[in-house]
Amino acid sequence: MKLRYLLLLSFSVAVFSGTPCRAQARDAATPSPAAPVTRTLALPGAASRAAGDLPQAPAPASGAAAQPQTQAPSTPVESLTLVEAEKVALQNHPQIQIAEHRAAYASAQFRQAQSAYAPQVNGSLTGVVAENDSRITAGALNNPIIYDRFSAGAFVTQYVTDFGRTQAIVHSYNQHARAQQAGVFATRADVLLQLHQAYFAALKSKVLLTVAQETVRDRQLVADQVGVMAQNKLKSGLDVAFASVDLSQAQLLLIQTQNDLQASYAQLSSALGYREPRDFDLAEPPSMPPPPSDFTQVLQEAFANRPELAGQRLEINAAKSYATAERDLWFPSMTAAGGAGVAPYRADQLDSRYAAIGFNVNIPVFNGHLFGSLRAQANEEFRAQQQVLRDLEDRVARDVRTAWLNANSAFQRLSVTEQLLNEAKLAEDLAASRYRMGLSSIVELTQAQLNLTQAQIAEASAKYDYQTAFSQLLYQQGDLK
Repeated sequence: MKLRYLLLLSFSVAVFSGTPCRAQARDAATPSPAAPVTRTLALPGAASRAAGDLPQAPAPASGAAAQPQTQAPSTPVESLTLVEAEKVALQNHPQIQIAEHRAAYASAQFRQAQSAYAPQVNGSLTGVVAENDSRITAGALNNPIIYDRFSAGAFVTQYVTDFGRTQAIVHSYNQHARAQQAGVFATRADVLLQLHQAYFAALKSKVLLTVAQETVRDRQLVADQVGVMAQNKLKSGLDVAFASVDLSQAQLLLIQTQNDLQASYAQLSSALGYREPRDFDLAEPPSMPPPPSDFTQVLQEAFANRPELAGQRLEINAAKSYATAERDLWFPSMTAAGGAGVAPYRADQLDSRYAAIGFNVNIPVFNGHLFGSLRAQANEEFRAQQQVLRDLEDRVARDVRTAWLNANSAFQRLSVTEQLLNEAKLAEDLAASRYRMGLSSIVELTQAQLNLTQAQIAEASAKYDYQTAFSQLLYQQGDLK
């Protein structure tokens, strides 16, 4: 009995004198995502042997299974900062190009409507051979006579007035073109939001992968050491089973984080406008400032800056102008016309040249209520566009409120998760020390290790979740441009 106590005492002295505690190791070298520090757990019985003489742990949790790795086709790694990624996305993303083409299409429609103000000039060449005294006697009330001739000339028509209808149509197309241009800015904001979300998700996945790799290394070491002690009858098979279970859980976490990282790179590639997935070396962006405290100001900025709201207001103006134009269908329209030309070959009844000028006034009288129906249709579209704006404003107010709350909540989680991580580190250190001295079971140690892993995941997630939430708030305010 005395010999057993002396052996345990010598093991404890060897452990505490030859192995630095975890807190000292962290203070000496703080782990980083690029070079994670491997945490070690010195257990009784392990310090009494040289490293090369230790027998291997049982097969359940060692070997190639400790580091599962899915081999993906090698792709070139592209180094990016957030600013560089924004430039690439704005230049390369097809959604922006689609919006720009649609805006150009609307601008062309506006120029088409403006063409009504310009004179319409047409040139003509006409050659006719007819029977004597031929007349057109079918197809019209008049019966003009046809003479032999070959002539050339020009005919000009000019819009004079239709009492505001053409002006209203041109204004409607102008407002619609401006609305489409606002849609370009809205699409740019959508693309930038998608980019920010994918960028921060990729950074988050990379850090979580580092956490998973460190966890696998730590639990592999614990499993090996517990296996050695079990072979030396210092620990039971239950300890080995718990250590193996913890290692398998860490390996599952590693597999999941590897998959999440590749999926986040695929999402980022799509947000950048790339067809094929790429790998990235992403730089950390600057820290985000705290969210604004005054929600009323945030909402006012959103109503003033959101391009969707600006575009919808322009669509309302376009619909209103078009309704006015449909009302003006009942007004008279006046055009001027003129023509001149020569006839080098002609019948004797014709002169060698001709010229004339005049005007025409068209007065609508009755058309089966067509104009009334067109006006009613345009008015209903105008009212519908007003309700679209109202619905959009309601949804913007809701989304701004939600984004503001999420940003504040995510900002508060930063300090809480940091405190949680520090407490989990301390608890894991204490649990490891108690297990080394034989004062607790492996259940307490494995629970402390699990809590530490969860705290590391929560701390890394909180950082990038806040950056994502702040970008969402900028988008809802209309400041993501």
